[in-house]
Amino acid sequence: MPCEAAHPGLAGREYCRKMYTSHEDIGYDFEDGPREKKTHQPNPNIDGGWAWMIVLSSFVVHILIMGSQMALGVLNMEWLEEFHQSRGLTAWVSSLSMGITLIVGPFIGLFINTCGCRKTAIIGGILNALGWVLSAYATNVHYLFITFGVAAGFGSGMVYLPAVVMVGQYFQKRRALAQGLSTTGTGFGTFLMTVLLKYLCSEYGWRSAMFIQGAVSLNLCVCGALMRPLPPNETQHKEILTSKGGERDLQVPLSHSTESIKSNGHCNKTEEREDGPAKEEMLSNSPAPDSKGQDKVRLGKNMYALRVLKIVSRLTLRIRKGFWDWYSSYFGAASLFTNRMFVAFIFWALFAYSSFVIPFIHLPEIVKLYNLSEQNDVFPLTSIIAIVHIFGKVILGIVADLPCISVWNVFLLANLSLVISILLLPLMHTYASLAAMCALIGFSSGYFSLMPVVTEDLVGIEHLANAYGIIICANGISALLGPPFAGWIYDITQKYDFSFYICGLLYMVGMLFLLIQPCIQLKEKPRKKYIEGTHV
Repeated sequence: MPCEAAHPGLAGREYCRKMYTSHEDIGYDFEDGPREKKTHQPNPNIDGGWAWMIVLSSFVVHILIMGSQMALGVLNMEWLEEFHQSRGLTAWVSSLSMGITLIVGPFIGLFINTCGCRKTAIIGGILNALGWVLSAYATNVHYLFITFGVAAGFGSGMVYLPAVVMVGQYFQKRRALAQGLSTTGTGFGTFLMTVLLKYLCSEYGWRSAMFIQGAVSLNLCVCGALMRPLPPNETQHKEILTSKGGERDLQVPLSHSTESIKSNGHCNKTEEREDGPAKEEMLSNSPAPDSKGQDKVRLGKNMYALRVLKIVSRLTLRIRKGFWDWYSSYFGAASLFTNRMFVAFIFWALFAYSSFVIPFIHLPEIVKLYNLSEQNDVFPLTSIIAIVHIFGKVILGIVADLPCISVWNVFLLANLSLVISILLLPLMHTYASLAAMCALIGFSSGYFSLMPVVTEDLVGIEHLANAYGIIICANGISALLGPPFAGWIYDITQKYDFSFYICGLLYMVGMLFLLIQPCIQLKEKPRKKYIEGTHV
C-alpha cells in the first residue's frame, strides 16, 4: 500500500515526505516528483561569508575544549602532589573528562534537535566554565570526578558536537577543508593551553589556575552565539510561509481582539461622528474612570496569560518534535542502524581512537628505555605528532575536496597508513627513526577531520547530529578503555611492544568492518549489470 494511502491528509503526506527523505539520506533510492526536486535547490548561504565565521567559532571551540584536555597532564601532576593518591586513580579525572565529552554525543543530539546548535552550545559553555570553577574548591580526587569529570565533561560535549555539526551544515564544496581547518584548533590548543596552565600554576597555584581557566571557558558562549542557524533559501522560505498560512489565519482574530482592546482606551472618532448624541448619552451613563482602569488591567492580564500559554504550547511542540526526531533516528523505521555501512563505521570507531591515544601515553617510557631522553628533551616526539597532525588535517582536507578524488578512499588510505606506522613504531630504536614514525602517525591521524564528512555522506546532513553523536560516543568508549587495556598488557608482558602490536591488530579488525560493504557492492555490480541486460 502506498504511504499516502496509508496516511491520508496533510499530516500523512508530511510524514511520508520525511520518511522518504530519511531513507534517501541513508542510502535507499526513491523516485521524487518534480515538485520535490524543486524544493531541494542548493542554498545560496552555503559556502558563503558567514560560513567562515562558523569555522572560526569551531576552531576556538577545539582550542578551548580539546586543547585544554590534551594539556591536563600539567594539572594531573598538581593533583598528585595535592591529594597524594595513586597515579591510576588520579588519571581517571582527565580520562572521565575526555570520555564523557565524547560519550554523551547521542544525548547532545537530543538537545540539538530540541533547542538548536546555538542554544545548546551556549548552555554547554556555561556548564563547562562552572565545572572548572567548582573544581578549584576540590578537597579530594572524588570531588574532581563530579565537578571536572562529569560537569565540565558534559558541558564540553554540549559545545563540541554543535561546533562540528554547524560546519557540516554551512559547507558542501569545501567540507573536508573546513572541517580540517576547524579541527586544527586541537593542535594549537595543546600548545597554547599547556603554556597557559603551566604559567598560571607556577604564578598563582593550581586552584587559581582552574578558576581563571573557568573564566576563559566562558568564551565558549561567544562561540555558541556565532552559530546562527543556516538561513533558508527562497524556496524553503516560501514553503515556511505557506505552512504558516493557517497559523496567521488563527492569529487574525487575536490581533483583531488586541486592536479592539486598545480601542477601549481611545474611542473611535468615526463611530463618535456617526452616533452623535446617542454616543454622548451612553458616555454620560458610562461607569466611573476607576472601573475603566480595572477593565484595562483585567484585559491586560488576560492578554499576558494568552501570551504565556502560546509560548508554553510552542515550547511543548518543539520539545515533542525534537524528541520524536531523535527517537526515530535511533529506533524508528528509518533508524540509522538500518544503514549497514553506518553500523560498520561504528565498529571501526570503537577500535580507532585508542590506537591514536596509546603513542602519547607510552612514548615517554619508550624514550627512557632506549636512553633517548636528551634528544627527546630538545624536541619531544609527542610534539612532532601534534605539529604534523595539524598539517595532516589541512592537507588531507584539501585532497579530499578535489572533484576527482573520493573522500572515502582518502579516509581508508590514511587509516591504513596509521596502522602500519603503529605496528612499525616498536621496531624503531633510534631517535631519527622514531621521529619519522611519529611524523607518519601525526599526518595519518589527520583523517579525524574527515570523520564528519564521511558520516554526512553515509547518513545525510539531516541526520548528521545524531549520527556523529554515536560515532564520537564510540570514540569516547575507546578512549576510556584503550589506555587501561594497554597498561594491562604491559603488566602481563613487561614490554611496551605488545601494546602497540595488539592495538594495531585491533585497529585492523576495525578496518575490516569498513571494507565489508565495498566488497559486497563490488560483487553485486556484475549481477546488477546482468539483470539490467536481461531486462533490455
